[in-house]
Amino acid sequence: MPAPYIGRFAPSPTGPLHFGSLVAALASYLDARACGGRWLVRMEDIDPPREMPGAADLILRQLERHGLCWDGEVLYQGARFAIYDQVIETLLDRGLAYFCDCSRQRIQALGGRYDGRCRRRAGVAGNGCGVRLAVPEGAVMAFDDLFQGRQEQHLDRESGDFIIRRRDGLPAYQLAVTVDDAFQRVSHVVRGSDLLDSTGRQILLLEMLGEKSPVYGHIPVATNPDGCKLSKQNLAPSLDLSPPDDNLRRALAWLGVDCQGLDGLAPPALLAGAAGRWRRSAVDRCQARPAVGSLDN
Repeated sequence: MPAPYIGRFAPSPTGPLHFGSLVAALASYLDARACGGRWLVRMEDIDPPREMPGAADLILRQLERHGLCWDGEVLYQGARFAIYDQVIETLLDRGLAYFCDCSRQRIQALGGRYDGRCRRRAGVAGNGCGVRLAVPEGAVMAFDDLFQGRQEQHLDRESGDFIIRRRDGLPAYQLAVTVDDAFQRVSHVVRGSDLLDSTGRQILLLEMLGEKSPVYGHIPVATNPDGCKLSKQNLAPSLDLSPPDDNLRRALAWLGVDCQGLDGLAPPALLAGAAGRWRRSAVDRCQARPAVGSLDN
């Protein structure tokens, strides 16, 4: 008997949602509802220096305003640091991870791929050190993406050993997201293609933790007219909460959902109708696409 469908949307509270965020949330939501599954919301509040005060509550209000109501309680990663530390200690004890005191500047000088320097050094530990996962030689993570097709990621030559705890002591994204996908028994991860190259690392971590990998699907990211991804960093405009049905219709059209005959419906009814028309095959398989008509909020 197949495991129940559990999907999730995991925003970072560094600012309010924008059109690109809505597209990602909507794709995840519709895929879950079309499959009769549950849809969770997880707040990735693991980087306090970058977070905007009040953003987490604002994001939840934006989702609710657009009819994107989640199942169960919101999971806040900021309350789970002790659990991440426990997992990291287990990986260290098993010899699957090691301490690293290399600076970001050194990694950038290497072209972004770590060369394993601290793995070969003895006695690197203590304050000011990060922790890296030791990627096995020849590690190739292969998976079938719901939107991008067959993928093969050669971790040893593409990313090298990667950070699971930062030098400032904060858990790294790759570690926290993996631990919580396993904890919440997430079966399907539908998200933007900007995270496609993280997937192999997360699959490897799940294997090392003895957990099953979700099914992954990466939709195109929405861009501005210049081709830059809509993001909080490039000041993408926040979603206007009024009228939310206009935002939803633009996002649905962007995802290839036929809204004919769904005119005049409030968000809950519009989403219910859209879930019945959701087709993964209708989503454009490119990895980035302009958000036409979405930047006037």
